[in-house]
Amino acid sequence: MDRPSLLDGRTRAIAVLTKTDLAFQQCIFPGCGATYGVDEVRVACESCGGLLDVVYDWDHLRPPESLRFFESRWARRNDPVCFSGVWRFRELLPFAPADSVVTVGEGQTLLHPSEGVARYTGMRPGRLFLQYEGMNPSGSFKDNGMSAAFTHARYIGARIAACASTGNTSASLALYCSVTGLLRAIIFVGSGKIAFGKLSQALDYGALTIQIAGDFDDAMQRVREVSRQLGIYLVNSVNPFRLEGQKTIMYRVLEALGWEVPDWIVVPGGNLGNASAFGKAFAELRQLGLVDRVPRLAIINAQGANTLYQLVEKRGVRWNGGHPPQETIDQFYAEMDRQHRRADTIASAIEINRPVNLHKCLRALEVCDGVVRQVSDQEILDAKARVGAGGMGCEPASAASVAGVKRLVEEGVISPDERVVCILTGHQLKDPTATVAYHTTDQEHFNRVLGSRGVKRAEFANRAVEVSNNLDEIIRAIQLYS
Repeated sequence: MDRPSLLDGRTRAIAVLTKTDLAFQQCIFPGCGATYGVDEVRVACESCGGLLDVVYDWDHLRPPESLRFFESRWARRNDPVCFSGVWRFRELLPFAPADSVVTVGEGQTLLHPSEGVARYTGMRPGRLFLQYEGMNPSGSFKDNGMSAAFTHARYIGARIAACASTGNTSASLALYCSVTGLLRAIIFVGSGKIAFGKLSQALDYGALTIQIAGDFDDAMQRVREVSRQLGIYLVNSVNPFRLEGQKTIMYRVLEALGWEVPDWIVVPGGNLGNASAFGKAFAELRQLGLVDRVPRLAIINAQGANTLYQLVEKRGVRWNGGHPPQETIDQFYAEMDRQHRRADTIASAIEINRPVNLHKCLRALEVCDGVVRQVSDQEILDAKARVGAGGMGCEPASAASVAGVKRLVEEGVISPDERVVCILTGHQLKDPTATVAYHTTDQEHFNRVLGSRGVKRAEFANRAVEVSNNLDEIIRAIQLYS
C-alpha cells in the first residue's frame, strides 16, 4: 500500500507510473496533482499554473530506517559527496543518479548555542541556537539549493542558468558556474536593490549581470519570461529542485541536536523558499517515521516587505488542505499595485513583495502549526548587533529571525524554556554598509544609510574611539577600555 502523500493527505498517483519512476514532479494542489518527469525543466504546472514538488516513491526507494544512518558519512570526508552537507543526505533527495551530483563543499555549517543572544531575546541559557549558513562557500544558505539545482541541470544537460536576485542567489549561481564550469550564469538585479558585498561576488565570478529599472519583483518577472523564451535553466526557488537542497539545512540542525527535534524553527521570510523547504523536510521525515513530531515554524518578515504577515496574520489566509483563498491573495496584490507599494527594508535579502513560494509556504505553516510576525529595521539591526557581539556576524536579513524570537517571547508565544533554532541565512560581509553605518561615529553617515528607514538609534553600537596621534592618549583609551 502506498504511504499517503506528504502534506495534503492525498494518495499519491504512483499507480500511473512505472517502477522506474522513483522520483517525479507533481503539482502541489490536490485538485490537480498533475505529474511530470524529473528529466523535464518546469517551474509551474502546465495544467493549473501551480508550483511543483519533487516527490519520491519511498516504498521502492527504501530510505534509511533511522537518521543515525547518516553519521557514518563523517568517516568518509575524502569523498566529496559525503563531505557535502547536502549530498551526505542523498537518500532523502534521490532525484538524480550519483554521477550527476554537483558539489563545491557546501553545507559545512554550524549550529551554535548563544547565551548572549538568548539573554537578549528573553530565552533561558542553553535554549537558543543559531544555525549559521554564512559558512557556505558563497556566504549564504543559497548554496544548499544551488548544489541541488546544478545537479538537476547537469542531469538534464542544461548549458545556461539564470536567476533574479537581491544578491545571495546571484552570488551562489555565479560561484557554481565559475567553479564547476558546467553552465554560464545570467543574473537579473533591480536598480539599486543589491548590497555591494553580494554584487561584488557576481561580478568577480564572471557572471553576465543585467541591471533592470525596477525591484526584485520586476526582475523575477523578466527572468521567468526570458528563461521560458530562450530555454534557459532558471535557478530561483520557484525551481522545485532548489528546495530539495534547502531541506538539508533541517537535517543538519537535527544532526547537531543528536537527532532530537527542536520546539521551534525561526526563519526570515523573503521569497519563502526556506520556509517551504523546511515544511517539506519535516513532512517527509514524519511520513517516513524518521521523526515522531515536527517543530513549530515562525516566519519573520521585515516590516517594509511584509506580504506574508499581512496575508496570514491580518487577512486570515491559510493553506486549507490545498484550497487557499486565492481571491483574498489576488485582492491584496491588486491593492499593492494600485498604491504603488514597493518593498523597502535594510534587510535587502528579504526585500520582496511577491514571494514566489507563497503557496508552498502556506502549506508549511499548516504542517508546522506556524506563525508569522513582522519586525522593524530598528529591531533587525539591534538583533544583528547582538548576534555580532557573540562572534557570529550575519547580514541584516538573518537577524530578523532573532528579532522575531524576541517578539514572540514577549508575546508569550514562545516559552523561554523551549528549544529554539534561529536560521542565520547569510554572512556579515554580505552587507558591510549596514554594519558600519550602525556602529559609526559619523551621525551624518548613520542618517544617510539608516535614518531614512526609520532607524533612530544604535543601542548596541561598538563605536571606534577617536584619539589624536599621541601615545599617551592611545594608552589612556586602552586603559579605559580595559
